[in-house]
Formats: sequence, structure tokens, C-alpha cells
Amino acid sequence: MSVVVGTAGHIDHGKTTLLRALTGIDADRLPEERRRGMTIDVGYAHLALPGGATLDFVDVPGHDRLVGNMLVGAGEVDAALLVVAADDGPSAQTLEHLELLDALGLRDGVVAVTKLDVAGRARAAEVAGQMAALVGRTTLAGAPVHLVASTTGDGIEDLRAALGLLAERVAARLAAEAASSGGARLAVDRAFRVRGRGVVVTGSLRGGRVAVGDALRLVPGDRDVRIREVQARGASVEASDGGRTALLLAGVELGDVPRGAVLTADPSVVATSRVMVAMRAAAALSPSVGGRFAVPVPPRDRDRLRLHLGTAQAGALVVRGPREAIELPDGAAVAILRLDSLVAAAPGDRFALRRPSPGVAAGGGVILDPTPPRGVSRRRLNPLRAAALAADPASREARLELHGSLADAHGRALAADVADALGATATQLVAVHHATHPEALGLPLPALRAEVARAVRRLVTLDRAGADLAAHDVVASLIAGGALARDGDAVRDARRAAGLPPDVLAAMDRLEDALAVAAPPPLAEAARAAGCPPVGVKALEAANRIVRLEDNLAWAASTYRELSRQALNMAAAGPLTPAAFRDATGTSRRYVLVILEDLDRRGLLRRTDAGHVLGPKALARLAERAARQAPGGGA
Repeated sequence: MSVVVGTAGHIDHGKTTLLRALTGIDADRLPEERRRGMTIDVGYAHLALPGGATLDFVDVPGHDRLVGNMLVGAGEVDAALLVVAADDGPSAQTLEHLELLDALGLRDGVVAVTKLDVAGRARAAEVAGQMAALVGRTTLAGAPVHLVASTTGDGIEDLRAALGLLAERVAARLAAEAASSGGARLAVDRAFRVRGRGVVVTGSLRGGRVAVGDALRLVPGDRDVRIREVQARGASVEASDGGRTALLLAGVELGDVPRGAVLTADPSVVATSRVMVAMRAAAALSPSVGGRFAVPVPPRDRDRLRLHLGTAQAGALVVRGPREAIELPDGAAVAILRLDSLVAAAPGDRFALRRPSPGVAAGGGVILDPTPPRGVSRRRLNPLRAAALAADPASREARLELHGSLADAHGRALAADVADALGATATQLVAVHHATHPEALGLPLPALRAEVARAVRRLVTLDRAGADLAAHDVVASLIAGGALARDGDAVRDARRAAGLPPDVLAAMDRLEDALAVAAPPPLAEAARAAGCPPVGVKALEAANRIVRLEDNLAWAASTYRELSRQALNMAAAGPLTPAAFRDATGTSRRYVLVILEDLDRRGLLRRTDAGHVLGPKALARLAERAARQAPGGGA
């Protein structure tokens, strides 16, 4: 197991020298850093411990003008090594770095008071007491304080032992976190091209394992990249389980992976991958609690700050309007952060905030939702839902409660209160239809879904397609659960008997009798006389009890079959004229033309100049009948 430890502290307090004494590695990698004797950008070193664990050190710059670079390193560490020189004592950057570590929620760390050989033991002990008091106000409260002299080695072994205990404690925590994480994740702090090979990125790997050949998702960018080579501490390996890791990537250009981008497990492979693109995030803000402010001041509405998240940074406008002005049980404040650029974020990510002018810490917090609700769903934000999400930002249930509807790798879901409200709407719509149309089988299914979809969009923010899918699911659930029943394309109350009411069935019988004549009355007139509603007429058609050839002309099916048979028999004897068929049926030209045209269209008759003769389908039937009746032709 690898544990990433970030250094922190004022410039010239001996962070890089201390790392050299601990690891034998010079973390100043840039020629200018070695020439000037100060850390400009993030540097790296590592220490193998006797128990098998490895400490990966991230050495950050201490100059006040380089705090942005400091946060690049500190944003992705598991623990902190806070360094303060015994001769100077806590200085401006010591305090700001401590505030920023507190903002990032770091709870594991060690304090090293350096230059023991220069300041003397009494002075070093005095500074140690000051540091214990300072860290006691922060998330690093209780961190052990060690006195060391990097140049002579005094206290170095004790510090190594303390770091070993730190590694054991943090490794156990990381193992537990990895079990519930969204898969492997690496925030890029460096990217460069190796001539002839490709693009290399480095960062602190957490949450899972990566191996040669794995596919990762680039966020922001939303594209797949593949790992061609994995390196850990300068050596090629088949896979890395965590700690400082370098990846040689295929399918990406250098400009595609700037500092701050995140490589995460492909959600198509790991369904729990939670890293999202954020430009507007819901967050729980905590005030700065370092050593410079007697009274912590949380960020206020409309404050313009600098967000530091992972290895990324972006301008952030704090929004704490009437709807967002929620105080959480732990004293944090809910806010929406409107960012000036895209960042990769996951629920539960810690971040730090700084004021751009003057450049001081402004607290920090936790990402509650990288894509908070918009539109009507914003009304769902209330203290209860905010507190539930803050208690477990990774909880899908809490996020579903906040949004009212979610569609993710786990499927499509509605919050319980939304589903209940829509279910009540659907059953009410069916009940109203029964009351206003008692003769009907039920409410047409398309109409029910359309009305429920409109209700969906009044409750939660979904596009039209999403609302249609949600309405489909709600109605299907009610039918499956037995609250509603479906008869063909009609939906009824499940407590209501299936089929049409008895009075409608009786009216259908009367209408069928009225149409059982060669010259039936107009259909609309006959239906009115029989008291048969439109649903009864449709039911007669669906059951093939009537034959409807025009909008207002229909026969009882038995009557129409007899008329068709009569026409075919007459055509078999010779060409059939409309006049001859009219006389034979005792009807009028209007009726016989409709019947003959229908038989022509169906291929049972064929129109000629002499009259209608048998058509191809009728001839084929006669041939089949003759073949069956011939000797040896079968029954």
C-alpha cells in the first residue's frame, strides 16, 4: 500500500532538505529550483518502510506567490507533513498552509520542527508547543510534533518511525475507502510528451487499480484513453494499486490532459464511477480556522473566490440565495458554486477556497453534488435533504431525493414522493374518465401517459423524452401493482369489472340488429337510435361483428357475408353488373357499388367492361376446393 504525504510550510523552513534526509532523494527537480535553492513547482520523493508500505512525498512550494502550486500538490494527498523552522517559528505561510490543509479536511499528519541544531532545543521545544496549539484548532488536531535537524540527522529516525505509524493508520483508511469508491481515479498534476512514445501524465492514484491495457475516461473531455505503460517511482510495472503513478497514454494529445484533468474508471466498466463534469456545484462550505483569524468567517453570498479541487483550480462565485441559505448540523453552510471553467468533481470531494485579493484562505468544504438540480427541481432543496446529502454525499438515495429523478448507470428512478404523486395523478385521471365516460372501457393508454408526462415536468426537471419514459414507468408500475388494469389500449380502475357496462353491451346488440339488412340506415343514425356510444361501435368492429366500409356505412357481419356470397355466386355464372346485383338484393345503386368495390379491392371480384367476374383470390379458392374433391385429393 502506498500513502501520499504532502509537505507544507513557509519558504526556507527546510521542507526539501528534510525530505532529502528522510529519503535520500532531492525533490527539487527543476534546474531553476536547484539554482535558486527554493521549490517552485511540486516535487516528489518516496520512502520504503520496513513493514512494506511506501510513503510517496509531494514537496510543495512555500512561497506566498506559489500557493496555487502548493494546492496542486496538497489537493491529492492522504496525509500532511507540516514543517516549521525552530529559529523562525510559525510564519505567514505556515499559518496559511495550515488553514488550507484544514479546508481540505486532512486528518492525518505529523509536524516536524526543523533546524534544531541552529535554534537549540529550548527554542525548538517552544515552537513545538506553539505548533501543537495551532494544529489543535484544525482537522490535524493531535498530530505528533517532532524536533529534527536535517543536516545532522538528529531526530530523523524518530520522525521516520512516526511516519511509519502514520502510514499504517492511513493505509487502513484508504483500503476501507477503496471498497466503496467509484473505481480508480488519477488527478493529473503533470503532463508531458516523450518523443517517439506519447503523452505521459502523473498524479496520485486512488480508489482502485490500473494496469497496462486498461481504458480510462478523461474528465473533462468525455473521451476514452488507453494505458500503454504504467510507472511507479520511476520503474515500469504491470499495474499500480495507488500512490504516485505515471501513465503513458494512447489516443490523447498533450493539450487534452492539462493539469487538473481527471482520469477515472470507465463508467461502462465500473458502474459506480461518479466523477462528473462540473461548472455549477452544490457544496457544504466551512470557514477558515487557521491561526490568523480569531473568529472564523464563512464565505458569503456573491463572494468571488478561487476554488482548488484536486489538482484543478477555477474561479467560483458563491451563491447563497434564499433557497440555498441552509445551515447544516455541523455548522457548514450550503451554497452553489458557479465556476468559470469546467472541472472534474465527484460527490464527497474536498476543496479549498482562497480570496484572490488579498490572497488569503477563505475556508473550504465538500462537494455535495457536481450537477445540482435546475428548473423546478431546485424547489426540492431544503434543510432535511441537504443534511442527508451532506451526511453521505456519495449516497444515490440522498441525491435522488434532492433531484426527484435520476438516470445513471444504475438505471432510471423517481424519488418516492414524486412516484407517489404521479401514481395519485394517474389513478385520479382514470377515475375522472370513468365518471365522465361510464360507457368506456377505460382511459386510452396514450392519453394517460401524455397527461402523466405533463405532471412529471411540473414536479421535476426532465426533458420531454425523459418525462415520457418516467410516465411510461409510472403507469406500468401501477398496472403491475394491481392499482390499474389494462384492456388492450384502455386503462381502467382494477376494482372495476373488465369489459363494457351491461347497458353498452345491450346497445351493441341493438345496433347489430339494426345493421342486419341489405340496405342499412346510416351508421351514426342507427347508433343514436340504438343508444350505442362510440366505444360500443369500436368494440363491434374490433369483434368483427359489423363490417364498416365507409365512415357512415356498415352492415352486420353476418348480413355482409351473405351479400358477398350472393355477389360471388352471380359473378361465377356470368359478368355481374351493378344493376343486376341491385335488383337481386332489392337495394339501391349506392349500396351495391360500395360492396362490389370492396370485393374488387380484396381480389374476390375483378371489374371488366362486361361486368364483374371472379377475381384471382376467388378463382384460387375454387381451384383448392376442386383439388380437395378430386380422387386422391384428400378430405
